[in-house]
Amino acid sequence: MGPIIAMGGGGFSMEPENPLLDQYVLKQSGKKKPKVCFVSTASGDSVDYIRRFYRAFKKLDCEPSRLTLFPPPTSDLEDYVMDKDIIYVGGGNTKNLVALWKAWELDRIFRKAWEEGKVLAGISAGAICWFEEAVTDSVPGRISRVEGLGFLEGSACPHFDGQEERRPGFHRLLREGAIGDGVAADDGAALHFLGKELKQVVTSRPRAKAYRLQRRGDRVVERELESVYLGEKG
Repeated sequence: MGPIIAMGGGGFSMEPENPLLDQYVLKQSGKKKPKVCFVSTASGDSVDYIRRFYRAFKKLDCEPSRLTLFPPPTSDLEDYVMDKDIIYVGGGNTKNLVALWKAWELDRIFRKAWEEGKVLAGISAGAICWFEEAVTDSVPGRISRVEGLGFLEGSACPHFDGQEERRPGFHRLLREGAIGDGVAADDGAALHFLGKELKQVVTSRPRAKAYRLQRRGDRVVERELESVYLGEKG
């Protein structure tokens, strides 16, 4: 199985002047000039979002491409995906993303890509979709649980420090028993899994963190995970 890089926030869409996380994702392919495919399903294939991806990644040592469903680039999505080295999933509505991927069998195709060593990466919705379940704002008005693809065990929450409702929302869902134990990542933090095991946490911001959260009776235990800052220290 290949790596999964789950970013709580950051990357080209949130940190256009800070390419540290995007450069880190590219390095995980082991290729000199990897083929990286941006999947913009969660944003409804936003044209602006896709343009920003190309603007950022054309400056990096890679071959950028995109996979849209409005419309698809080809009738053979599996062949298209398997030709890439990195699948980079953008943010947006996680509930819609999961539903559309299942309708187009992208859940199966991405699992095959992962099992054959391709890099799966993403921000926000593109980070939490790989887990069994996740904390989302896909339904307007409240933080709620959404079912993921189940590649990774447990639950996940993005934007842990970037959106004030995220941390209390995750805690509430855990206390209510509405969601299982899991992990959370601040904006600028990425959880790097190798297969299903968490290898390390890396950050593009000196103070960004990631956490493991567990329900213990009627309380939630939150533990900070060790992290590595990708920029210059001092």
